[in-house]
Amino acid sequence: MGSEKVPVFAQVDLDVAPGEFVAIVGESGVGKSTLLNCLAGLDTPSAGSVQVLGTDLGALPEGPQAHFRRRHLGFVFQAFHVLPHLSVAQNVALPLMLLGVPRAQQLQRVAEELAAVGLGDLGERLPQQLSGGQLQRVALARALVHRPALILADEPTGNLDPDTAERVMQLLAAQTRQHGAACVMVTHSRAAAAHADRVLRLTATGMRPEPAHG
Repeated sequence: MGSEKVPVFAQVDLDVAPGEFVAIVGESGVGKSTLLNCLAGLDTPSAGSVQVLGTDLGALPEGPQAHFRRRHLGFVFQAFHVLPHLSVAQNVALPLMLLGVPRAQQLQRVAEELAAVGLGDLGERLPQQLSGGQLQRVALARALVHRPALILADEPTGNLDPDTAERVMQLLAAQTRQHGAACVMVTHSRAAAAHADRVLRLTATGMRPEPAHG
């Protein structure tokens, strides 16, 4: 009995449309980050499948799966994950560099995305010269610069004060919809979840809609 495997969660059925923003809430330890990892193809579910743009991520070999992830997914994390030795503009350009986008197009896309998140004049700065809110906007620009089909956000406001968190969430929601991307965010924050088109609660036995004032 001691070695019996217990599922983290089961019976999860999620369909997210282009331009739709879905927030997933739930108790600590229920597997919200694990669910995001499954959606990204970083973890493989023991049953079922994950399909993005009609492609079954679990069926792809490691190399093609990594390329698919780079091309079609964007990630925003609580801890920002910017590279300290690169400038703001270089951090944002990373997805385009990995995809082999021509340099001139990189520069144009990075400039457009930094302007969109309100950092148009900070491209040459290093991450240590920015505030937490600015760093999260860098991370958001980096997640969107290659026009992904799916954005995965893991507690994107967890390290931010309430006012800064509100500004970041407004940007995340607006940019997701503007680019026609699907966005799945896991969060403990009701204020962050309020920006989503749908809020779902993850439990060990599946997901259900979260009541607006529940």
